Amino acid sequence: MTSDPNDVMNIGNRLLKQYPDAFSTEFSTNKQVVQNMTYVSSRRLRNRIAGYITRKKQSN
Repeated sequence: MTSDPNDVMNIGNRLLKQYPDAFSTEFSTNKQVVQNMTYVSSRRLRNRIAGYITRKKQSN
């Protein structure tokens, strides 16, 4: 099953809006935060969301 890029961006943006201080510029930290805050069962989807959030935090 593939993950839609729009789903990744929507979930990532929603998490960043609700919990802006919970995330950092470190992928491994964001991966753990996404795992704790969501019920994403797919490891690949969790990693894609964490990677998207990491890129967004690094660009700010």
